[in-house]
Amino acid sequence: MRNKMNKSLSVVVLISGNGSNLQALIDAAGQDEYPARITAVISNCGDAYGLQRAQDAGIAQRVLSHQEYDDRDAYDQALMTLIDSFDPGLVVLAGFMRILTADFVEHYSGRLLNIHPSLLPKYKGLHTHQRVLDAGEIEHGASVHFVTLELDGGPLALQSPVPVLAGDTAEALATRVLEQEHIIYPQAVKWFAEGRLKLVDGVAMLDNKAIAIP
Repeated sequence: MRNKMNKSLSVVVLISGNGSNLQALIDAAGQDEYPARITAVISNCGDAYGLQRAQDAGIAQRVLSHQEYDDRDAYDQALMTLIDSFDPGLVVLAGFMRILTADFVEHYSGRLLNIHPSLLPKYKGLHTHQRVLDAGEIEHGASVHFVTLELDGGPLALQSPVPVLAGDTAEALATRVLEQEHIIYPQAVKWFAEGRLKLVDGVAMLDNKAIAIP
């Protein structure tokens, strides 16, 4: 479905790879009642399949390779300039495999969301599914959070638990977690676009109440 341009909130999505969460956001934005539009998709990898997803949806695509910059600071400054050229109200990280600089995070403070495949604050970082299995957990899941300087440590906006089943492999668990990611990420963006989800003094708020996630 073509990207609709009569929505109020402009969103820029950053990706590095396949872009399945991007596709979930594209599908949501294609609904008439959805209050946000994806203005651009930016990738640090020119072969990211998510760029094709954006093209198919009629969304602007840009590639900004980190390999063309001397250091992280120079890259993030160029990335900020590119993002700001689309004047977004929200920047969404959807599998963007870069550690962001303090200047970048502060520049988009309160309008920068990420999704992580664990029930944060548990299992920050990589390889979460195998780590959950190795630890003998009975529950796993996904989290949407505001991005702060702490890696995978920003205030939580929304979570979805997933039971760990007997005989689960990391791949099987990852598939079920990803299904939930595709539900909660568009929901969080919708809340933000409606003005219901906000970051106030470092606290994630929904409908003017602090979000309390167990």
